[in-house]
Amino acid sequence: MTKQKKSRIGFVLKDTFLILLGIGSTGMGLKGFLMSSNFIDGGATGISMLLSEIFGLSLAVLIPLINLPFIVMAYRFIGRTFAIRSVLAIAGLALCLLVVPYPDVTPDSLLTAVFGGFFIGAGIGLAMRGGAVLDGTEALALLISRKSRFLKVGDVILILNVFIFSAAVFFLSVESALYSMLTYFAAFKTIDFIVNGIEQYTAVMIVSERFNEVRQSIQDKGWGVTSLNSHQGFGKRGEQEKTVDVLYVIVTRLELSRLMDAIFDIDDQAFVSQSALENVDNGKVKSMTVH
Repeated sequence: MTKQKKSRIGFVLKDTFLILLGIGSTGMGLKGFLMSSNFIDGGATGISMLLSEIFGLSLAVLIPLINLPFIVMAYRFIGRTFAIRSVLAIAGLALCLLVVPYPDVTPDSLLTAVFGGFFIGAGIGLAMRGGAVLDGTEALALLISRKSRFLKVGDVILILNVFIFSAAVFFLSVESALYSMLTYFAAFKTIDFIVNGIEQYTAVMIVSERFNEVRQSIQDKGWGVTSLNSHQGFGKRGEQEKTVDVLYVIVTRLELSRLMDAIFDIDDQAFVSQSALENVDNGKVKSMTVH
């Protein structure tokens, strides 16, 4: 077996483990917390739970049915592998809800909302790390955002959830709807933490007349740095003949403050801009220096 094939098998096994872990966690959030309290989540899962409460249908049946059109969209706009993994993950969640005897953890409404959202968010986030989704509304949001000049993916998801929780007020109760919103917020923040983690990357651009010293300090502390040759310009004075290297560094969120200290220790007048990154591949983005 070639090294490349072994590596591929390793990635598949890792993704499968993450998806299975995500299924178990989401099942715990739904069956161990929310279902007994008549609370719902957002997205396709929330729609399924609301319909289950209204019509008394099995949640294990509704979740695949409600997600089906979203997965079809995912197949078209994201890719075959992603769609197949998502179909298997959602089917696994439905099976998990049918056969796994999760305990009803607590009757306390606040704990139910917060920890139900936590387990659901952790499950969805782990599945996303494994290359699948357990809630397909992101595919719908992506499609609408591509067709619209004004709506982004987050905007579409927010609008959809406003309708879901408004319906919950009518069909369930104001109290259930409010607790359900708390569940959604807990799930949302957990997903963000699982997907981006404490090592979310930040791109930093540095403009300094002492760029050589700043660059050397950054390199000495173990980070990679890229120099971009540029011209300075100041408002009405326009572009200046003087050139300066713009330094481009990518660090993790935990290392950001240490990088800023390294810059301003040398040049406290340096111009520094920061922007969050969704993903980084290859390159050296973590300092190897221990402090």
